[in-house]
Amino acid sequence: MFENLKPQPADKILALMQMYREDPRDHKIDLGVGVYKNAEGITPVMRAVKAAERRILEEQETKAYTGLAGDPAYADVMIDLILGSSVPRGNIAAVATPGGTGACRQAFEMIRMANPSARVFVSDPTWPNHLSILSYLGIEVVPYRYFDDATRGVDFDGMITDLKTAKAGDVVLLHGCCHNPTGANLNLVQWQEVVNVINDLGLVAMIDIAYQGFGDGLEEDAQATRLVASSVKRCLIAASCSKNFGIYRERTGLLMAVSDDPAQTALNQATLAFLNRQNYSFPPDHGARVVTTILNDETLRADWFAELEDVRLSMLGLRRQLADELQRFSGSDRFGFIAQHRGMFSRLGAAPELVEKLRKDHGIYMVGDSRLNIAGLNAATVPILAKAIVEVGV
Repeated sequence: MFENLKPQPADKILALMQMYREDPRDHKIDLGVGVYKNAEGITPVMRAVKAAERRILEEQETKAYTGLAGDPAYADVMIDLILGSSVPRGNIAAVATPGGTGACRQAFEMIRMANPSARVFVSDPTWPNHLSILSYLGIEVVPYRYFDDATRGVDFDGMITDLKTAKAGDVVLLHGCCHNPTGANLNLVQWQEVVNVINDLGLVAMIDIAYQGFGDGLEEDAQATRLVASSVKRCLIAASCSKNFGIYRERTGLLMAVSDDPAQTALNQATLAFLNRQNYSFPPDHGARVVTTILNDETLRADWFAELEDVRLSMLGLRRQLADELQRFSGSDRFGFIAQHRGMFSRLGAAPELVEKLRKDHGIYMVGDSRLNIAGLNAATVPILAKAIVEVGV
């Protein structure tokens, strides 16, 4: 039986990580992996997370299962964090998942159950795991124009034109904030136009929000998701706590199914619980309990928010510094888009051969599509990167 298995394509980011580890050069810079790092190159455990874990260790009396949907208290605090009061709680079904990836997988499973012929419209480009999971599940993918290589911003006219080719029942997958891999985002006026297309054509909205708090602020980064969820008939929201709580390895996510008909919520909740049962039964709890503990405690929440703001402002500072250094080396303002992008990533719009030249000649590692992780930089390495980008002719 096993002899019939076929080799699967290597994950490009994991392969890049391996190449970086094997590179003996002292001056090498890792801008590939999608993990936040501080100026020392460490992904730290946040103060509030450590405090919450100490409390849990002292107070927790059992490791018994919570439930197929996870702890309801976790769903409540996450719904409040992401949606606030924009949607009545009775309209929202939710389940805990193993990370944001697990939430996306369950969302795609639910789409296939509800409408096997549904197509999923995805931004070009999008997070590669979106495409990989959809392909594995046999769901048809339709790309819509998103990133403009000339302006390094959003090709909004192209996006709307492509979305208008969707049919009733199709799904539009959107990034709630801090678009991965480009860093280019819609403004609220553009979001409203997307909502209008979704409603006019009878489409289903799906939002992947993995970087809330990394862009313009915790509340600001939730505005688009709240607008969509409160304006459409049905919506799926896949959320991750990996980045904003720094608990990557705890695999802490949430999937929400929002409907404008409260009578539909019970069926949605039962369906989500069923899907959890089929895929992994009970979801992991430790990360979810940490998040719940932090968000339900005024002191811990305030400290978490303060540290999250430090992270966000640090990345914005690096963006500004990089844009300034690129202007200094190039004598041009053509790299100003880097300061306008938000989140951990920016896409330079460089050809793959130039990305390879950066790696070979300068020890600078980024994904082949020229996505770079801003958090992989520090004040000392920004000028090195800027000089190299100009030298290779980006």
